[in-house]
Amino acid sequence: MKKLSILYVRTSSIDQNLDRQRVQEANYDKVIEDKISGAVALFERPGGKELFKLISLDLVGSISFWQIDRCGRDLKGIVDFLHFTVERQIPVHFIEQGLSTLNHDGTENPISKMCIAMMSVIAEMNRNMIKSAQKEGIELAKLKGNVFLGRKNGTSEDPLKFLSKSKNRHAMELLKKKYKSVEISKITGLHINTITKVKKLMLVM
Repeated sequence: MKKLSILYVRTSSIDQNLDRQRVQEANYDKVIEDKISGAVALFERPGGKELFKLISLDLVGSISFWQIDRCGRDLKGIVDFLHFTVERQIPVHFIEQGLSTLNHDGTENPISKMCIAMMSVIAEMNRNMIKSAQKEGIELAKLKGNVFLGRKNGTSEDPLKFLSKSKNRHAMELLKKKYKSVEISKITGLHINTITKVKKLMLVM
């Protein structure tokens, strides 16, 4: 029996767009989708449980992710998952980075292993920096009182409420990762003007 090539996609909330991760979905036998926080371990997610079941039945030939951080929230989670798949001779591909865990002959790719480890560490550091910056911004806004918490010209909601919306939070993460406004608009579905507003508020908070 031919084993399945799996494309796994995930976003943190139901209103985030998965189109960017699905650009090559026609090339796969099956697409597994999760709309859940990345803080949840891969095999504890609904789609992740389905993936684990298919692996347990020896039906998976390969697994692809758009980015490294889709398969784990932190370095340990990513490393544990990759060790699990390498032991079972299941190659894992990361589309955006162009990396694969196994060579065509089934041996582990040492260059990819090194790159994945480094990028996993960087991804974890970036997430921690974003969390820290958001927390500092909120505390600063509270300290300044009405400067940021009050009503702004041309808007009917305060900046913190505006930035707390799921799509706008996603836009902030992408801006910190140096994505262009046009790319962010396609990924999140937000208007360019909204993304510009998010960018301006990030500068003052």
